[in-house]
Amino acid sequence: MASLVKQGVRFFDSQVLFWENPRVIERISSLLVLIFVLCGICSFLLHADFLHLGKHFDTFFVHPFFAIEVAFTILLILEMLSLIFVLPKSVSRSLGKQFELLSLIFLRNAFKEFSHLDDFSKWESTRDTVMAMLVYSFGALSIFVMMGLTQKLNRQIQLSERYVNQTQFVRIKKVLALLLLFSFVFIVIKDFIAFVQTGIYLHSFHSFYTVLIFTDITIVLVALRYTINYYRVFRYSAFVLATILIRITLTLEKNYDVMLGVTTALFVLLLALAFNHIQKNLTVKELKT
Repeated sequence: MASLVKQGVRFFDSQVLFWENPRVIERISSLLVLIFVLCGICSFLLHADFLHLGKHFDTFFVHPFFAIEVAFTILLILEMLSLIFVLPKSVSRSLGKQFELLSLIFLRNAFKEFSHLDDFSKWESTRDTVMAMLVYSFGALSIFVMMGLTQKLNRQIQLSERYVNQTQFVRIKKVLALLLLFSFVFIVIKDFIAFVQTGIYLHSFHSFYTVLIFTDITIVLVALRYTINYYRVFRYSAFVLATILIRITLTLEKNYDVMLGVTTALFVLLLALAFNHIQKNLTVKELKT
């Protein structure tokens, strides 16, 4: 069992080194540009009636702006992958990455609304779409600002996670992250198969977050082996609650999802403010318990 865990940790570390390699990131960026251009060309050819991809795909690709949604969807998938690699490093960084992903999802939704616009000259037909774009845009901006402030506060927190990040704890988190990686691959493959068969991409972000919730809860429970500090346990538990709220956000209707997402980001910001204030009055022993 111990050797299997070591092999799993080594495999996870190799994946982190591979996907965070600057050359790989550069190639991924080039691939995104290529996919965006190809989708744009396909949309133009479909619109000009020079190309047909079948009844499932023609409806989506015929709009010239659909290429934007495709490119952002792929970008979100890559961000989900980077979230997995951050998970063993820091709980707070992992949560910050989740909000980065949520803000990008809101931006993607804004672009998705834009891709449905056909006639810009008639306000009556574009009003609802434009308003939805504005709601998603300002929702993403609000999360962006609050996460910037939260990260600044987290850097000031002396109650650092280094006190509980013993080698064994980090190894356990890497094993859990590896299981999350396998789940991520399974979800992506399942969505791709459904896309090929139906022409509809499910983008199962909510499924990924469901697995992430169980992973985060497991990490909190495992952390109790290394610390019983009330403030740290409360902070970790609040992070898990934020993850659950993000998961709920992804399933809500338009406007309500932005309201809950922004409220959750505000909750995390207030948590960082309170924690930053409280830890200044803690003793060294209380910090390291």
